Amino acid sequence: MTDESKKLARWYFGGLSSAGAACITHPLDLLKVQLQTHQHGKLSVVQLATSILEKNGFTALYNGLSASLLRQLTYSTTRFGAYEVGKQTFEASGHSLLFHEKLLLAGLSGAAGGVLGTPADLINVRMQNDIKLPPELRRNYKHALDGLNSIIKQEGVHRLFSGCSTATLRAALMTIGQLSFYDQIKIILLQSGYFKDSPVTHVISSIFAGAIATTLTQPLDVLKTRAMNAKPGEFKDLMELFWYTAKLGPLAFFKGYVPAFVRLAPHTILTFVFLEQLKSKFGFYPPQNHVV
Repeated sequence: MTDESKKLARWYFGGLSSAGAACITHPLDLLKVQLQTHQHGKLSVVQLATSILEKNGFTALYNGLSASLLRQLTYSTTRFGAYEVGKQTFEASGHSLLFHEKLLLAGLSGAAGGVLGTPADLINVRMQNDIKLPPELRRNYKHALDGLNSIIKQEGVHRLFSGCSTATLRAALMTIGQLSFYDQIKIILLQSGYFKDSPVTHVISSIFAGAIATTLTQPLDVLKTRAMNAKPGEFKDLMELFWYTAKLGPLAFFKGYVPAFVRLAPHTILTFVFLEQLKSKFGFYPPQNHVV
């Protein structure tokens, strides 16, 4: 018999797993975006969700789903793929990467994913925020590709990468929090002798990874969302947006933190559970352990 825990993931498993998770957690992501762009008065998650359901119906919670899927298939496929391929390449000799090396690899992989995923992320934010705008101000993108086409025609290709610097830094921190910490926490649990390579271990590891990733990325996530949703020319650069947000108080950088964690935790759990299952069923063994 062979040990299935030794199987390695294909480079595209992360993107597929993230897309599958997004189909389930999209409503939470939509609520997070709308809370981050809300400017007047306090608004709870329950109040916002109730308002959306009353005014627009249940399907409104899935506004921008096509953009969310496009984002995962670009952003997450790149970061998971680069991290997995990099890790497999460096560990081909049989020596595991040290934790600080995983941190560096995850950061670089996340940055690459952040750049490639920015256009879809821009469309995602706009489509999710559309339903709370007055009808005459809505962009009414039919789907993600329609949004991309509209922006290119009306605002130019460069607009697709609005907020790219913030999104890239956020993606690097997100990937560090999720991938490298997931790997490390899973290793610690397995080495403790109390856990086996099972869904329970995967869920526990992903909960911790989700909490770390949320804490690292929330301030940048707020800035990224506001930059992408801003009118052309509203903010000269990232520093102006930073100071604008800072004037609202330190907690403004963590606006939407609870729904962000509530959304990211299940998304992280589902992503890694799906990933581990894909790896178990369709992964491959390292060359020296390959089974025909």
